[in-house]
Amino acid sequence: MDQEKALSIFRRTGALLDGHFRLTSGLHSPQYFQCALVLQYPEYAEALCRDIASHFSDRSIDGVISPAIGGIVAGQEVARILGCRSLFAEREQNEMTLRRGFEIKEGERILAVEDVITTGGSVREVVKLAQACGALLEGVGVIVDRSAGRARFDVELYSVMQMEVVTYQPDECPQCREGIPVIKPGSRKT
Repeated sequence: MDQEKALSIFRRTGALLDGHFRLTSGLHSPQYFQCALVLQYPEYAEALCRDIASHFSDRSIDGVISPAIGGIVAGQEVARILGCRSLFAEREQNEMTLRRGFEIKEGERILAVEDVITTGGSVREVVKLAQACGALLEGVGVIVDRSAGRARFDVELYSVMQMEVVTYQPDECPQCREGIPVIKPGSRKT
C-alpha cells in the first residue's frame, strides 16, 4: 500500500490526532496515531494488515505475537491472512509475559506485529520474550513507524507507513512550557 493511501485512511477515520500527547515511550508529541480508530473498520484493518502479511508471505510463519493491547487487532488480522495462529503478550509486574495458556515452542517461526512504534520498546520486549522461548524471529511488522526508520531490531522491520513525528523529552517539551495539559491516550498507564 502506498504511504499516501495509508495516511488518507488515518485522516478519513480521525485517527491522526493533533494536540499534546504523552506516548507509551514517555516522550511527548503534538501528534498521535490512534490506530484503534482505523482498526475498528474491518476493511481498513484488512487492507493495512494485508500489506504486512504480503511482505512476509514467503516465510513459513507459525505464529504472530503482538504486545497487548494496541497490537492485538493488527496481530490477529495479519495471522488470519497468513493462515497461522495469533497470540499476544501482556504486562505482568511491568514485564511482558505470555498468559492465558499461550506458549511458543522452540523452533517456531514467529512474526512480531504492532500497530504503532515510536522507540520500539514494547516490540523489543515481545521479541525478547519469543526468543527466550526458542522462537525463530522472522521479522517485525508494524502499521505505523513513527521513528521514520530509526527504531532498530535484530530482525527485519517492515512498516506500512513511515512518518517522522516530532517527539520531545518531557523536560524539553514546548507545549509543557506553555502549560498545555498533556493527554495519555494509549492503553498503557505511565
